[in-house]
Amino acid sequence: MQIHGIIYQFPKEIKLLIIAFTCTLSIGFYSGISFVKETSGTEPKGIEQRYLGNENDVAATKMQFKKTKAEVMTLVHNHVLSLSVIFFLLAVILATTSINKKLKVFLMIEPFVSVLLTFGGIYLMWSGVLWFKYVVLISGILMTSTFMLSTFFILKACLIKR
Repeated sequence: MQIHGIIYQFPKEIKLLIIAFTCTLSIGFYSGISFVKETSGTEPKGIEQRYLGNENDVAATKMQFKKTKAEVMTLVHNHVLSLSVIFFLLAVILATTSINKKLKVFLMIEPFVSVLLTFGGIYLMWSGVLWFKYVVLISGILMTSTFMLSTFFILKACLIKR
């Protein structure tokens, strides 16, 4: 079965559904990224303090406490499950576009690696492997970048007539 480029043959109502889904999903995803920026910043120290606390930092303007194991496990569980579904649905839609096949496969598979590295990294960092804060930062940036590119290519395919 050939699905490469089939999105251009979808009826208008299916394309509108895909556009509505992608836009709504993007609002949710980017509001989550905004929350991360607000609570952790975009630096390794902020990520570390978010999960390990900053009780020993006398210069801290906002006190943060180390997350409990239950809090970290809940965060990891919820994010791995929900982001897996999100990226699976995006990958299915992206598969129907006509972008370069190697790029397409990368955009379809990479987010799953980043999800595991980001949230597994948060758990490992919380467990004491402090250098994983760098892995969390890099994989989070890569996951967000692949989301942006995937949604761009999907919306482009739905909005531009071929």
